[in-house]
Amino acid sequence: MTAEQEQRFDQLLARVRSWVEGPGESWAERIEETGEVPDELWAELNDLGFLSVTAPADYGGQGLGFTRWMELMEILSRCHGSIRMIVHVVNGIWRAMDGHATEEQRKRFVIPSVTGDIKIAFTLTEPGNGTGADIKSSVVREGDTYYLSGRKHLITFGVRCDYYLLAARVEGTTGHEGTVALLVPRDAPGLRVEDTSDTMGVRGTDHASLTFERTPVPVDHRLGAEGEGLDVFLGGFLTPSRISVAMSCVGLAQRAQQLALDHARSRVTFGKTLSQRQAIQFMLAENAADIEAARQLVLHAARRFEEGADDASMQSSMAKMHAVSMLTTVTDKALQIHGGVGYWRSQTIERVYRDARAQRFEEGTNEVQKAVVFRELLRFAEVQEGTVR
Repeated sequence: MTAEQEQRFDQLLARVRSWVEGPGESWAERIEETGEVPDELWAELNDLGFLSVTAPADYGGQGLGFTRWMELMEILSRCHGSIRMIVHVVNGIWRAMDGHATEEQRKRFVIPSVTGDIKIAFTLTEPGNGTGADIKSSVVREGDTYYLSGRKHLITFGVRCDYYLLAARVEGTTGHEGTVALLVPRDAPGLRVEDTSDTMGVRGTDHASLTFERTPVPVDHRLGAEGEGLDVFLGGFLTPSRISVAMSCVGLAQRAQQLALDHARSRVTFGKTLSQRQAIQFMLAENAADIEAARQLVLHAARRFEEGADDASMQSSMAKMHAVSMLTTVTDKALQIHGGVGYWRSQTIERVYRDARAQRFEEGTNEVQKAVVFRELLRFAEVQEGTVR
């Protein structure tokens, strides 16, 4: 970055931090009270430019590099989980589409998603299946139309979106073969939407279960060719998204740590503040080290992704796996430092604790991340052996 670009980034970082610590907290309280994220919050985030940080300038975005975006995500993640979810998804989903979009699709879907004119929901997960090559939702092509049948669930923004960026397969195919990425209109015939938003944490983010019964989708709503569907989802979205979720863990852990430190400094028992007790000091010191270690691993993964490195997928899963484990430990200690009072909903740590639990399965559980890391380790070993031989 040039000196001028650094200055602009510092100003953006300051604006984000000021909003998170001010209006963001007011929004957090309102979301917890109502259980909803109103459209006016989406509009405010869009007007502030927080939903178009990563997209290119000629798309209406700010063109910020991915690693620098992670520095902003670290701050935004200290806010309410639903707010973090909005900025995370919207700043990532354009990238998944853009790599496979035609120029007409770019104008029709990608750019409007950046400018906030349309909302697009990432639609991969199915009940009874995993989130990869075993997807069962299928399409049959008749002329210029696909007819889509199947089910999806746990779809974030699945109630309020305008389109679903949906993974399916051509009927009769298996594995990666025949997978397609489709942009399915929210109001398409044969689509039933069930609101399933009543979650433990990340309150206010709407989620949906979807059922498709020969839902017509124009063939020109397909991104890329048949057989490239999972490339849109796994490479175009999941790798950077896992890094972003990992940084979300860092930001939320920092929030929990600050709440615990503030409580320890003010809470007095037997004539001493908790911060004067060695057991508490050690817990907070361990938290600080764990957070910083996770942060550096996430930033390393972000740089590898931005460089287009061959190990970006492995690094993203490593970062997510480690950061989630760190967040679990840090928030548990932070709640423990609060004692019984931290269990009450009147305390911010109670919300942070609930929101943190969701990170353990967002973009794949730790078991999934370990499988990805091992697969990549094996691949690199085989490549090295081939080189040696």
